[in-house]
Amino acid sequence: MSRLFLRWFRRNFSNPQAVILAVLLIAGFLTIYFMGKILMPLLVATVLAYLLEWAVSAMVKKRIPRLISVITVFISFCTISLAIIVGIIPLVGHQIESLFTDLPNMAANIHAKLLEIPEKYPELVTKEQIELVIQQLGSGLTNMGDLLVSASLASFKNIVTIMIYMILVPLLIFFFLKDKQTILHWFTRWLPDDRQLSMRVWKELDVQIGNYVRGKVVEIFVVGGVTYVSFVIFGLNYSVLLAVLVGLSVLVPYIGATLVTIPVALVGLIQFGGGDTFMYLMVSYLIIQAIDGNLLVPLLFSETNNLHPVAIIAAVLFFGGIWGFWGVFFAIPLATLVVAVTDALDDSQVADAEET
Repeated sequence: MSRLFLRWFRRNFSNPQAVILAVLLIAGFLTIYFMGKILMPLLVATVLAYLLEWAVSAMVKKRIPRLISVITVFISFCTISLAIIVGIIPLVGHQIESLFTDLPNMAANIHAKLLEIPEKYPELVTKEQIELVIQQLGSGLTNMGDLLVSASLASFKNIVTIMIYMILVPLLIFFFLKDKQTILHWFTRWLPDDRQLSMRVWKELDVQIGNYVRGKVVEIFVVGGVTYVSFVIFGLNYSVLLAVLVGLSVLVPYIGATLVTIPVALVGLIQFGGGDTFMYLMVSYLIIQAIDGNLLVPLLFSETNNLHPVAIIAAVLFFGGIWGFWGVFFAIPLATLVVAVTDALDDSQVADAEET
């Protein structure tokens, strides 16, 4: 085993540039893993500044001074963020309160409909089986309610942290955009000179992350907005809350769309029953999901490396388990990083072989 490891190590890390790349990756991973909570405002600001840099660079290419471009983009970002905080979040909070208020009636409705199943289809299911399902659903709803209450209490406890984020993160974003070159120069001067392999991986990853983050933000707003309009047309209860959930579900490929279908179907079934309105609602919802997966995603992520679905799901589970929300959000770029690193190491081995 030791010989195999030594052989693998010599094959992949005989090149000093490969060693530098490995050290940088390990240092970055350990820093985020052990100091992620402490540095979270800095990391959030870095991600948002990276997202906004695309708009700033586009304005600079049109010969608009960078400072004016930064100020324009920053004010636009703050305006949109404030509109979301003032306009959407209170509506979502109000609908969550309404959902809590309506939960007993919804539970009673579900209970009655489930008890009708043994009467209509006695050969398929018994009353005892339905009662067992009802007990499991009741315990599940109780656990979900406890989680929501504890989350609400935690949010009140963390109100100071939220206020710090609202002040500190925008300031960091502004200075990251304004002094980008100065910060990059300060950071890169501490890196080794022999870092061509690392720069190659970064340039490839830069294209992937930039396309992915911008595309994912656009996808969230488009899918959430179209879904909201569809729910309003049908008069579905909790339309804002459900549309926000559908929009955010695109962050978790495959899994998110599957999970968010459950509350949409339950609310629609309770409100409309099993009639035509419910069927039209679900058909329109599935059409939106199909358009998102087959038209919008290929259009927005045309420059992103195609990863196998198994690799995407594995990346979501792994990085989400390590870094939570941000791990899920960047699961695909991080998986792309792994691919870029392995490709760069393979190419460096080929180059070394050709030299020898």
